[in-house]
Amino acid sequence: MNKNKNNLKRSIWSVGFCVCLGLSVFALGVFELRAAEHHGQVTFAGVAVPGAKVTATQGDKKLTAVTDMDGVYSFPDLADGTWSIQVEMSGFTPEKQDVTASAMPVFEMKMLGLEAMNATVQAAPLRTEVRPANTATPTPVKPAAPKPGAAKPPAQTAAAAPAEAAPTDEAQSRAADGFLINGSSNNGASSPFALNPAFGNNRRGGRSLYNGSIGLNLGNSVLDARPFSLTGQNTEKPTTSRLVGLFNFGGPVKIPRLLPRNGPNFTVNYQWTRSRNGTTQTGLLPTDAQRAGDLSSITTPVLDPLTGKQFAGNQIPLNRISPQAVSLQALYPTPNFTSSIYNYQIPVINVNHADAVSLRMNKGVGRKNQLSWQFQMQDSRGDNPNLLGFLDTNRSLGFNANFVWRRTFTPRFYGNFSYTFSRQSISQNSFFANRANISGTAGITGNNQDPVNYGPPGLGFTSGISGLNDGNYSRTHNQTGNAAYDSTWNHGRHAVAFGADLRRLELNTFGQQNPRGSFQFLGGLTGGPTTDYAGFLLGIPDTATIAFGNADKYLRGYGADLYLNDDWRVNPSLTLNMVIRWQYNSPFYEKYGRLVNLDVGPGFASVKPVVATDPTGPITGMRYPDSLVNTDKHGFVPKFGLAWRPISGSSLIIRAGYDLNWDTSGYSTIAQQMLQQSPLSKSLRVSNSAAVPLTLANGFIGSPTDTPQTFAVDPNFRLGYVQNWQLIVQKDLPFSLQMVATYNGTKGTRAMQQFYPNTYPFGGVNPCNGCPSGFTYMTSNGNSTREAGIFQLRRRLRSGFTATLQYTYAKAIDDAALGGAGSGSVIAQDWHNLSGERGLSNFDQRHQLSFQTQYTTGLGLGGGTLLTGWKAALYKEWTFATQVNAATGRPLSPLYSAPIGGASGPLRPNYTGLPLYDTTDGRFLNPLAYVAPVAGEYGNAGRDSITGPGQFGMSATMARTFRMSDRLNLTFTLNASNVLNHVVFSSWNTTLGNQQFGLPQNGSANQMRQIQTTLRLNF
Repeated sequence: MNKNKNNLKRSIWSVGFCVCLGLSVFALGVFELRAAEHHGQVTFAGVAVPGAKVTATQGDKKLTAVTDMDGVYSFPDLADGTWSIQVEMSGFTPEKQDVTASAMPVFEMKMLGLEAMNATVQAAPLRTEVRPANTATPTPVKPAAPKPGAAKPPAQTAAAAPAEAAPTDEAQSRAADGFLINGSSNNGASSPFALNPAFGNNRRGGRSLYNGSIGLNLGNSVLDARPFSLTGQNTEKPTTSRLVGLFNFGGPVKIPRLLPRNGPNFTVNYQWTRSRNGTTQTGLLPTDAQRAGDLSSITTPVLDPLTGKQFAGNQIPLNRISPQAVSLQALYPTPNFTSSIYNYQIPVINVNHADAVSLRMNKGVGRKNQLSWQFQMQDSRGDNPNLLGFLDTNRSLGFNANFVWRRTFTPRFYGNFSYTFSRQSISQNSFFANRANISGTAGITGNNQDPVNYGPPGLGFTSGISGLNDGNYSRTHNQTGNAAYDSTWNHGRHAVAFGADLRRLELNTFGQQNPRGSFQFLGGLTGGPTTDYAGFLLGIPDTATIAFGNADKYLRGYGADLYLNDDWRVNPSLTLNMVIRWQYNSPFYEKYGRLVNLDVGPGFASVKPVVATDPTGPITGMRYPDSLVNTDKHGFVPKFGLAWRPISGSSLIIRAGYDLNWDTSGYSTIAQQMLQQSPLSKSLRVSNSAAVPLTLANGFIGSPTDTPQTFAVDPNFRLGYVQNWQLIVQKDLPFSLQMVATYNGTKGTRAMQQFYPNTYPFGGVNPCNGCPSGFTYMTSNGNSTREAGIFQLRRRLRSGFTATLQYTYAKAIDDAALGGAGSGSVIAQDWHNLSGERGLSNFDQRHQLSFQTQYTTGLGLGGGTLLTGWKAALYKEWTFATQVNAATGRPLSPLYSAPIGGASGPLRPNYTGLPLYDTTDGRFLNPLAYVAPVAGEYGNAGRDSITGPGQFGMSATMARTFRMSDRLNLTFTLNASNVLNHVVFSSWNTTLGNQQFGLPQNGSANQMRQIQTTLRLNF
């Protein structure tokens, strides 16, 4: 670990030295390439000012120029000596400097005050003077007579600005074919800030009404680094590629004789993706000796479950090996190298094909109506092989359609009526489906063996041997319809927004949850976790789970929202934002009433199923709704925010806010788990015991106390909500810097919790032999907190350079395992002590640091903006960007696998007090820091008490747009992810008894360096 840290430090110092050296050389080159002609720049608050009039005077000589888009002006040939240069721009005070011809001054403009600006407008001349090209005397243009009833213009006064002096011959030649308007800052049709170029002799062809682009994004394993090898084996580098084609086109719809003009505007986009992504997968497979029953490589005594004594030499006789085990272990390939930790490693390639198209159209109808509609569709196909060579396929086809009618009732009041409909179909196909009945051939009974569900049961081993798994066949069709109205009314200092929406959700599935079942081997009867493969050979699993039946399910749900938002500008220094919102989300119900919950008696002493077709609790007599969960209608969402400038004219801004948000995702999770349960389906979670002896051949059986339902939820389940409060202080600093300091606080209430009722520690005495067990119970009693301080320092874009540095210090705590596969996804160790689950949240990261920089060449006087000719063509408009992210590791829980509640329980070991991170054998965690708990007791190690591996990432981008004509340009982009090719792991293996304990979790290594090239032609 120390070696990795030192390598990381050296990499960072090397990158920093190279960046500094490159910038130094670059700066020297810039200063050497400056032109000899006179240039200068006009800025306001560090931002370039285009269109400013610049006048250079020396004696009776007078020259004029106009600043370009970069605020730069130029005089190609100024005589030696001192020149008086004055810069003028409407709304700004004139700036004047005396400079030499070789100087390169910067004029910082100051904006006029409000009174001075009004005075300037009132004193503006009433006549417009048109000065034809090469004419020294202005030709007056008489103003048009006012219309009857119109307000009369004020009389011309002496305060009006005088007509401009006639230009010199030199100035006239520089403004050839010019079109001057007195009082204007634009004095040449040939400048980019003049009027329409149709005036004068600079007429160009009309710009097309249509525009578009075509692009190609390409990546290839030739440029990519080799995937990281967890074992150090020289595994073949997979041949990969990533190809994305991009096309978009837009403009007005024109149909001769039907829509010759004024048709709707449209934009069509298409994306074509073909990718082969490679990874290196590693595993621990049974050796030839182990398959034959020779377990002498295991130092732990292997016990015979029949006698309780050790097998001689840890060798299982061939006549004791289960025929089901022989059949299933034949699916494992042979190890390709020798090691006790990992012995198999191969390159694996996932293939993905995707096509996406979108169409947007909009059309104004009259002055008060705007219609717009959008259609998007995506089709993707994927091949996903696993470590054992099983190739599963998937396909997803979805579309989204949206229609919006915008109605402007008054200039200050408008509304939007919209309707959105989306539908997505997903299909999953397993490798063995309709091909080979693995379970039937092996002699395994009690699971579903329909052709679409052919395949092996799932096998799991706690010692680190790779599990045997394959996907399940399924078809899913989900759709959502949403009708909404929102409106905005600007009244005085108030901007009031209000609206409502109503939506309907459908989740339609054809498939089984766990049709072939799964077995877990924990070594409970053979001598401990390291002997779990002996249990497999003997055909004695420790736990078994299964769920199938009622393949087709149709879930339905509704939702609605009402809101009122007032954005109130109290005064120029204070703005308040107040929102009140009510949202309703119904629990999901099944179209044909095929949901099953458990009606629970006091103290979980008795449970009986309650079915949605007859929703009366057989124990409590409670009347359940169709969803079997009572609706939570208290969905009020208040929000409040303010922005305050306490010191007038200061850049100091204080922002604060509070809001409350409801978690509406829980209802879907609950309904999915109630879909496949007895008596409508076969469902079971059971542990091996003397009363219920499980075997591979007949493992899906239960005892009278094993509840044939695997899930239940509190019928009074309440939706969880999160309160957020925030305080932000923002202040501008010198050198174009801006500081933002933020405090964030979060409090979560009613988070989901799950536990196994009527369970007890492994090896203990069952305190209630007749109590039902084997199911998970979900409640909404969890809570969480998070507090974070964020400091951000940003350099605004100036002279082509911008950067942002942000540091976050945060801490998050909960007792509901938030941030895992879902809220409350981890089951409590002790169902009598749910508060004992309180610990760091799964997503907690104490320190986070990010640094982003971007530099564009050719901006600012010091950045080469004055370069011309071939040097400018090569050097200007390159953009370089870099992003660095670093963070401490996320928390991990120490685990100990033992049967509990019919599954491999969420148990934790005892902490011995030895240093956890002090290791010498290459592991990152010390295995001696934990020990299995005493029989009949729960472990004392805390949940999420291990700090995972630190995180680091660096990416870089280089891009440039080549302007080939006014209508055609080509953009080139080069992206590199993990540019330092530095390996980072997301987690460690923390399961006690696993041979990989303390090592990086298999598959947790980050993607090594990848390079992506993009070319995009815009027309």
